[in-house]
Amino acid sequence: MLLKNKLGINNEIELAKEEERITKIKAIELFETGKLNNFEVGTFKGLAEIHKYLFQDIYEFAGKTRTENISKNHFRFVSSIYLEDALMKIDKMPQSNFDEIVEKYVEMNIAHPFREGNGRSTRIWLDMILKKEIGKVVDWSKIDKEDYLLAMERSPIKNTEIKTLLQNALTDKINDRDVYMKGIDASYRYEGYNLYKTEDLKND
Repeated sequence: MLLKNKLGINNEIELAKEEERITKIKAIELFETGKLNNFEVGTFKGLAEIHKYLFQDIYEFAGKTRTENISKNHFRFVSSIYLEDALMKIDKMPQSNFDEIVEKYVEMNIAHPFREGNGRSTRIWLDMILKKEIGKVVDWSKIDKEDYLLAMERSPIKNTEIKTLLQNALTDKINDRDVYMKGIDASYRYEGYNLYKTEDLKND
C-alpha cells in the first residue's frame, strides 16, 4: 500500500528509493551535527524525535504515533488504542545492562509506534541506550540481515536469539560513522505491513 507522502510520489518502488536516500542524509546530519546527543535516551520521546528528524521531509506523520493497526506475517503489533499505555510502560522499563536494554528494544518493536520507519529509528534509539549505559554500540555489518529479521520476528516469544545476535556484534567504536550508518540500511526494515481494523481483534 502506497503511503501518502510530501514528495508527490505515486510509485511504491520510487518512494522506497527516495525514502532511503533522504533518511540516510538526515541520519548523517544527526550524527555529524551532534543533534542526536540532544535527544532523550531510552524514552519514546527520544525515539519520536529521531523518527521526526529522519522522516519529516517525507511524511506528515513523522514523529507521531500511528492511528492505524498494523500486522506483519500474521503478527499484530500493539493495537493503536493501547499504544499510548504500552509506550508509557516501555519508558519505565530498566536499561542498566545489556539484557534489560535488549528486552526494552524488543518491547518497542512489538509496540511499533509509527506507521513506517520503525526499524531504522529504533536501531538508532537502541544504539543510543547501549552507548550511554554500557559504552558499546552494535556493528550491524556483523549481523546477517535475514538472521536479524527472523530473530526479531521470534523475539516476542523468546528473545534469546536476538540477544545473542546483538551481543556478538557489540563494538566499542561508539563514534564511528560507518558503524552508525550501517543500522540505517533500509534492507533491515520490515516491509509489507498489513492494516487491520480494531474490530478484527474480536476474532482472535
